[in-house]
Amino acid sequence: MPKYVIEREIPGAGDLTAEQLKSVSQNSCGVLNKLGPKIQWVHSYVTDNKVYCIYNAPNEEMIREHAQQVGIPANAISEVKTIIDPVTAE
Repeated sequence: MPKYVIEREIPGAGDLTAEQLKSVSQNSCGVLNKLGPKIQWVHSYVTDNKVYCIYNAPNEEMIREHAQQVGIPANAISEVKTIIDPVTAE
C-alpha cells in the first residue's frame, strides 16, 4: 500500500496541550475506524505551526476524505517513493 507524507498548516500546533493533542488524535482515529482498514495513520511530527503525518492509504483521495471528515487541513500530500536511512549507505 502506498505511503504518504501529509503537511498540515496548523498555526500554534506546537503549543497544543497533551489533552488537546489527545482529543485531536481520538477524533482522527474515530474517522479512520469509519473509513476502514485501508487507511492507516502511522505517526505524526508536530512543529511550531505545522504537523507532518505519515499515512498508508490506497490513494490521495482517501487521505483528503479523512482530513475533510476530521476537519483538519491537508495542505500538501506527497506519495513516498522510497525510504532511505543510514543502512542505505552501507
